[in-house]
Amino acid sequence: MNSLSTDKLIRYSKILLMAYFSIFGLLVIYSNFTDYPSNYEYVGHILSMDTTQHNVNISHRAITSPMLHHRIYWVIITLEVLFTSFCLLGTYQLYRKVNASAEIFHEAKKISIIGLLIAIFIYYVCLQVIGVEWFDMDTSQNWNAKDWARHIVDFAFPLMIYIAIRIER
Repeated sequence: MNSLSTDKLIRYSKILLMAYFSIFGLLVIYSNFTDYPSNYEYVGHILSMDTTQHNVNISHRAITSPMLHHRIYWVIITLEVLFTSFCLLGTYQLYRKVNASAEIFHEAKKISIIGLLIAIFIYYVCLQVIGVEWFDMDTSQNWNAKDWARHIVDFAFPLMIYIAIRIER
């Protein structure tokens, strides 16, 4: 343990945290492909606004077309595959460069940061901003992913900051 410097421990912690988030992404993708109907139903209810508090001022925002529900859900799945792929590749790049100079290790962070940015787009912009503010998702008793998405952003955003900061020597 004496040969493990703080600098090396920080580098390994960044690799491990990216691996943890990559595992989350893999589980999300697995769930989307093995339980497509349940997850599609979730997306359909949010877009249809059929379980939210009826508000005539915003009910025109609802998307009720099942075809559009499928297409939007596939966009979400595609983005989740992208974020997971970037996070996995970013984890690998960090691992490959763990013993490199500080500059080279720092440059290896790019792919991880892209993956985390895509994840934040999905769970913050798509779910928390559009889902809550446009489709009124937070008023649904059964189909409300606001808190779930917030927990993911609460991990991904600080992780992105931690990965991006240059504290390794």
